[in-house]
Amino acid sequence: MGETTETDFLIVGGGIAGLTAALEASKTCRVTLLTKGKIGESATEKAQGGIAAAIDKLRDSTNYHFEDTLEAGAGLCDEAAVRVLVTEGVDRVKELIEMGAQFDRAETEAGGGFALALEGAHKQRRILHAGDETGAEIERTLGRRVVSEGKVNIQQQVIGIDLLLANGRCAGITALDLKTDQTCHYSANTTLLATGGVCQVYLYTTNPSFATGDGVAMAYRAGAAVTDLEFVQFHPTSLVQFKQFEDLVALPQFLISEAVRGEGGILLNNRGERFMERYHDLLELAPRDVVSRAIFEEMKKTNDDHVFLSLSNIAPEKIRHRFPMIYKTCLERGLDITKDNIPVAPAAHYFMGGIKTDLNARTNVPGLLAAGECASTGVHGANRLASNSLLEGTVFGYRAAQTGKSEILNSKLETNSKFETRILKPHISETEIQRLKLVIKSAMWNGVGIVRSADSLANAQSRLELVGQQLPAQPGSVGELELRNMLLVAQLICRGALERTESRGAHYRSDFPQTDDLRWRRHLVYAG
Repeated sequence: MGETTETDFLIVGGGIAGLTAALEASKTCRVTLLTKGKIGESATEKAQGGIAAAIDKLRDSTNYHFEDTLEAGAGLCDEAAVRVLVTEGVDRVKELIEMGAQFDRAETEAGGGFALALEGAHKQRRILHAGDETGAEIERTLGRRVVSEGKVNIQQQVIGIDLLLANGRCAGITALDLKTDQTCHYSANTTLLATGGVCQVYLYTTNPSFATGDGVAMAYRAGAAVTDLEFVQFHPTSLVQFKQFEDLVALPQFLISEAVRGEGGILLNNRGERFMERYHDLLELAPRDVVSRAIFEEMKKTNDDHVFLSLSNIAPEKIRHRFPMIYKTCLERGLDITKDNIPVAPAAHYFMGGIKTDLNARTNVPGLLAAGECASTGVHGANRLASNSLLEGTVFGYRAAQTGKSEILNSKLETNSKFETRILKPHISETEIQRLKLVIKSAMWNGVGIVRSADSLANAQSRLELVGQQLPAQPGSVGELELRNMLLVAQLICRGALERTESRGAHYRSDFPQTDDLRWRRHLVYAG
């Protein structure tokens, strides 16, 4: 038998939402934070472009930011949630600056103001950045503060298996300690899922390897409602890796930040033609779904697997200074982006859907909260506005902490102080796990990708069903846990994409290419 770890506020996930919540909640509560990897390993760390906030009071406003977010969301944003995001986001960003986050400054501006970048579908420059490693800078800032304060019980390399329910309420989680392969048990008054994204269900993705949809899957199995699952954003420009780098194929696609296009980068097909004028008035800075589909169409027309991003309009010194990590990474792969065009293609990048929450991060399961990419707050609608994701994480992570602190005062901890410790033993080989993951990823890329149809979706469903028939009844390893979660999330995305018989935002149906506001200006919600 093993001991239960009891805590007031249990946070599953160590990205921007989880760390923000941990800092705020630990002011008054006992907080335990579980991370699947090591502290600092999260999708937040990989975010290049920046964090959007209307801090320039002369040229920008929260109203402008509000309008841009709604326009990008293609009619499905929750206006109240967007208003919370853009207004409270300014305060959250200022707090990050006060904590020591080193965002780039504009040397030419009086008083050393911030160097604000422009990205797709933003009408004003409002993107704060730290070179092209903004997420890493924010992660370091929050992580340093959490560690230095010493108030949070951090448990690294722990993956959730399933949520615990007691009397209809979430009472914590059963997890697997990856250091020992033993199950462990955490009881909490309030549990926050901040587990990040799901895009490892796609063959080509910018997401880290651990973005396997664990939180969404656990929540759904526990009866939580999920929504907007069909809306997966494909980033238009991920670096295409060629044969001389075959050893890199298993790694996430390297992202070429949208900020590169914001600074003047242009897209060319393999004939050397600039093509975005044929697709949108905003050219390369059109919403991401438009740019991704335009690239997809150009690749089809020219029978190629990529287009090119040219930085010829940007001075070489500016490229090296503004995008040091992109410059260095491309150089390591044989490209000098001050001279060479960058071969790029779309890749699955961000999940607009997720666990349905209210404005205070509550789900329909009492005691269970969600924030960050695994949650669907309503701010993104059918298509996320660039650089709103980090902002959402800090705004709703903070709100989740406020909700948690309130609930802890008014709830009694449901606990079973003893539980059976088990050492999990795999049922299928690692080779077979990787094969089945590849089947899921290929089925999703080919059938539920940038362009979808009833036929492609039905084919994907069939392939996913075959994977389900080969899974063990109970997972016996971390690989089997991830496989179970990936399959469930993939099936839910496919279900939503098949049911929504229109095209809207990131969801494009070739058999229903028009947007149908009369029938489909609404959300699809599924409850476990």
